[in-house]
Amino acid sequence: MMMPESPIRKLVPFAEIAKKAGRKVYHLNIGQPDIETPEIALNAIRNFSQKVVEYSHSAGIYSYRKRLTEYYKKYNIDITPEDIVVGAGASEALLFAINTCLDPGDELIIPEPFYANYNGFAINCGAVVRPIISTIDNGFALPPMADFEKAINERTKAILICNPNNPTGYLYSKEELETLRDIVKKYDLYLITDEVYREFVYDGLHHYSAMYLEGIEENVILIDSVSKRYSACGFRVGCLITRNKDVIRTALKFAQARLSPPTFGQIGAEAAIDTPQEYFDKVLKEYHARRDVVVECINRIPGAYCPKPKGAFYVVARLPIDDSDRFCKWLLEDFNFNNETVMLAPATGFYSNPGKGKDEVRISYVLKVEDLKKAMVCLEEALKVYPGRTL
Repeated sequence: MMMPESPIRKLVPFAEIAKKAGRKVYHLNIGQPDIETPEIALNAIRNFSQKVVEYSHSAGIYSYRKRLTEYYKKYNIDITPEDIVVGAGASEALLFAINTCLDPGDELIIPEPFYANYNGFAINCGAVVRPIISTIDNGFALPPMADFEKAINERTKAILICNPNNPTGYLYSKEELETLRDIVKKYDLYLITDEVYREFVYDGLHHYSAMYLEGIEENVILIDSVSKRYSACGFRVGCLITRNKDVIRTALKFAQARLSPPTFGQIGAEAAIDTPQEYFDKVLKEYHARRDVVVECINRIPGAYCPKPKGAFYVVARLPIDDSDRFCKWLLEDFNFNNETVMLAPATGFYSNPGKGKDEVRISYVLKVEDLKKAMVCLEEALKVYPGRTL
């Protein structure tokens, strides 16, 4: 009963009804890329020749973990296969991390808004999320160190961040990560860092990994995934990485309890490491254009505001509405423009504090530019007639 509902998926029944009524729905509610999965990964699965699909090692296929070390070496992250536990997506890796680092009743600090499932993962593990507010007015930058220190108590065990951020698209800077390092070191906390959007960084900027932070090498736990990097969400392959051998040993116990990660996903993910750079260059250029369309269109709407994110493929926008849950449902139930409408995620579900995000929505710019332009027209027209408009 305590498990929260997904703000991303809870409106799916209303979208299905709208489609059955003949309306086109632009899905901007979920981070499911429309980019093609690299052919090299798909071919590896097609060419699988073993006669038996066996369990893999609970930590993941060794050859895949070895190839992963080569991938991270390109980013100056020096690890060994023994520092990696492969999970069924970043989701399972996060469950391993939280279960490993926190006992029931222990607290996990997360800047909010945050990926809604973080709250569900914590509840699943018996942990308690202690949110710290970041605001749209400064683009959702890291809250001040003083805010973290106010939240820390004897039950605090870890800080969790997503960089680049889902749902905001904010890219934490080296300086902000060094601030986190100082907090983590001072209070001897774990820093769990979700870096699944590492490749999606714009405007000539670069991603700074928490694995670079000196002085807290034993405290950092990296969470990663192939889902967005290779547009392979269905592979369900992610990983937990840390240089802390005690964490690895404990995480492996949870991995053993679920036997092994998906075989075919690992085969595809291992092959995907050889994806040529041209693939990523093309994808980045495409998302850069999509981001600009969404941000520019929203900021032209009277009463709306959208900061320009530096990473991932999401924005959180403030709209002149009374209630984002009501608005997002209304878009699917009662609105259409030229028999089209748009599906958004109400931002309330990305906050742990009740009442936050009521005038905000998360938009995933995972559709091609032409469709995004049409979706933004739908949004603009909807705001002209929405009964709960506040301006």
